[in-house]
Amino acid sequence: MDNFSAFLSFMTFVLLLKQILIVDGISDTTTDDGFIGILGAIVDNSSRIGKEESIAMQIAVEDFINTSNQRLDLKIRNSQGDPLQAALAARSLINTDQVQAILGPRTWEEVSLVAEIGSKRHIPIMSLADATPEWATELCTFLVQASPNKLKQMEAITAMVQRWEWHQVTIIYEEKDFSATALLSHLSNALKEVGAEISHYVALPSLASSWSEHLEGLKISQNRMFVVHLSLPLAIELFEKAKRMKMMEKDCVWIITDPFASLVLSLNASTISSMQGIVGVKSYIPKNEPHFRDFHDKFFQRFSLEYPEEENHEPSIFAAQAYDAAWTVALAMREKKQGRPQILSNILQSDFHGLSGKVQFTNQTISPAHTFQIMNVMGESYIELGFWSDGLGFSQTIGESANFSSSMNVMGQVSWPGGTRDTPKGWSPPTSANPLKIGVPTRASFKQYVEVEMEKDHLGNNLSFSYKGLAIDVFKATLDELPFDLPYNFFPFDGTIDALVEQIHLKNFDAAVGSISILANRYQHAEFTAPYTESGLVMIVPVRSRTREKAWLFIKPFTNAMWVLIGATSIYNGFVIWLIERNHCPELKGSISNQVGTLIWLAFSTLFSLNRNKLKSNLSRITMVVWLFMSLVITQTYTAKLASLLTLPQLEPTVVDVFALQNSNAMVGCAGASYISKYLEEVLHFHHNNIKNFSGADEYAPALRSQEVAALFLNLPLAKVFLAENCKSFTMTGPTYNVGGFGFAFPRGSQLLSSVTQAMLKVSEKGTLQDLEQKMLASQECMDMDPEEDECLSLSVSPSYFWVLFLFTGSTSSMALAIYIFRAYNSK
Repeated sequence: MDNFSAFLSFMTFVLLLKQILIVDGISDTTTDDGFIGILGAIVDNSSRIGKEESIAMQIAVEDFINTSNQRLDLKIRNSQGDPLQAALAARSLINTDQVQAILGPRTWEEVSLVAEIGSKRHIPIMSLADATPEWATELCTFLVQASPNKLKQMEAITAMVQRWEWHQVTIIYEEKDFSATALLSHLSNALKEVGAEISHYVALPSLASSWSEHLEGLKISQNRMFVVHLSLPLAIELFEKAKRMKMMEKDCVWIITDPFASLVLSLNASTISSMQGIVGVKSYIPKNEPHFRDFHDKFFQRFSLEYPEEENHEPSIFAAQAYDAAWTVALAMREKKQGRPQILSNILQSDFHGLSGKVQFTNQTISPAHTFQIMNVMGESYIELGFWSDGLGFSQTIGESANFSSSMNVMGQVSWPGGTRDTPKGWSPPTSANPLKIGVPTRASFKQYVEVEMEKDHLGNNLSFSYKGLAIDVFKATLDELPFDLPYNFFPFDGTIDALVEQIHLKNFDAAVGSISILANRYQHAEFTAPYTESGLVMIVPVRSRTREKAWLFIKPFTNAMWVLIGATSIYNGFVIWLIERNHCPELKGSISNQVGTLIWLAFSTLFSLNRNKLKSNLSRITMVVWLFMSLVITQTYTAKLASLLTLPQLEPTVVDVFALQNSNAMVGCAGASYISKYLEEVLHFHHNNIKNFSGADEYAPALRSQEVAALFLNLPLAKVFLAENCKSFTMTGPTYNVGGFGFAFPRGSQLLSSVTQAMLKVSEKGTLQDLEQKMLASQECMDMDPEEDECLSLSVSPSYFWVLFLFTGSTSSMALAIYIFRAYNSK
């Protein structure tokens, strides 16, 4: 009995010691000196990826045993893709099988539960999920991300979108796919950097039977550029439905990503036939490496034996990653009786080239993939077009001899859906079943550009809206120049232009037509066609008569310079004649004061009182003749100019520039709820209190006439209309400030934009645009216009009109004076 008690105590001690060693991460359950531990794995054997991972892990453990002469047991559990089953499998592996580490699972939903269990028991978990949040590895210190993230794959897709000049992308992904969030966010940011955007996010539920509404929406949408990020079963279902709905035809673009892209080889011929023309971006495997070829042969043989139902037995990137993960853990467990923290430390210090690429960890995460393969589904399989490498671009080969380029021309020719070799547009014009929804502003200040009216029947009931104006006419003329039919419907919008443009961004409208100024801040919501009007911001002010000071009207015919020149010439000619004639005429002699007075009198009276009989010298006679001729021309010009000033007074602006307005602290006006008020305040530096916003165009003229505002600032196209109605009382003055003209707004990256802009240029080049504008302006009746006042008079006459005459008479007088002085000198 005592012997039995002693034996029982001994066994209790052994079991207790064993449990302590297990808690510390040391397992010594065998006396085999070559045994180093047990490795657990959780896979989904109901999926192709799970089957590949299972075979690859077994091969990795066998290779490790054969090369190290150590024994490592591998325990694999099937989770069937169920997170709860994965959690139960993890508990079984830890508590029953006493594993030192766990490989897998593949989905984040499974990993999150397994990681929580593993971290509590200090069991390293090698996650093979596509993406693991950064916070997860911080929270679960024993969680290691062993599958590289695919963020760079999104940049490869972006490079393709940029190369083929697509602007809008539709993303199709699985509704419950956690990994899609980070990938799609990265893709969205990358697309924005190259001028493209994600126009639609289509989240497909797990049940394909509920896809009808989603797929019908895709079929009627204009965008035909699709990026598919789905699991294998859902992707197969999608393309089979897409083919039945005739969405795999010309002008459609389909790009697939991992995991589906890497599993195309596993598909049967029937499924492949529904995917013709698809382009894929998949993870790169260095297949030519001896290590991978050896693995390939072992995998092919074992996979065909264990899963004969599978038509293809080639290993994918997921098999290579599973092999690398198992090999990494096996290397970390080489030393016997290691604690689990030491195994984790060994894993994180790994640094070698595996089947899938570089195996190295940073912050518990394996290094990301930087090289991807571009493939094109064609025939019964696919062709390899080339490669994309981060920071290098596209290439047809990989390695030291690779020639990289930002252009895809270095790769092979793509066969697109429909069998075409021409690059698809990636969009289709709207159809009558889904016409464009075009917003038209109802608050336009000038109805000549756009006017929305409600049509009523004889009983006063509302029937429909009518749309007219220059903007509408130009838009219709533009559509006539398009090489395809563009169905559309106008819809009234009762709001500001900024709000209308924002509605395009919110996808409430497909476009906007009206007097929409092209502004930089509006580009965040939409893009614009070329302007169909002149661009610029101008100042309109009242006019006043230049002859308002009638007492001085007699000096207006000539400029001040002209009067000074006439006086100087007269005095000079009078001096020459006086000097020459004074020896012959006693009246020209006397005291100095008398001679000065006589000279001045002679300068202005000789023309009328001294005839040629009183002039004794031929020199003075020649001077007189030339001066008389010039005087005749000048006096006749003066008479005509003065007569015109008396009959048709000239007009001038009350303000000539913005500086005069600012110095006088004057009020200025502009259209309410427009960008002009901000422009006046921030660019032209008007004080906020000196800017008055008007709600309608009918307020402009009364405000200017009553001097409520000293000037009005309008867009140049609207200013033309305003002056056509008020062509006598107001005028444009000052410089034209450079701002955008009027254009039509479309969504950012709209495929229609380039076609509409090109058609609009044709309208302009044919003269149609100018004819429409002239027709609009001609229809405006000027209420305060005098029919006989066709144009304003020219400014006062300046010396530039008569400089030849002044030069002629001055030269003649100077020559006469020179000859006279020469003779006088020689006679001494």
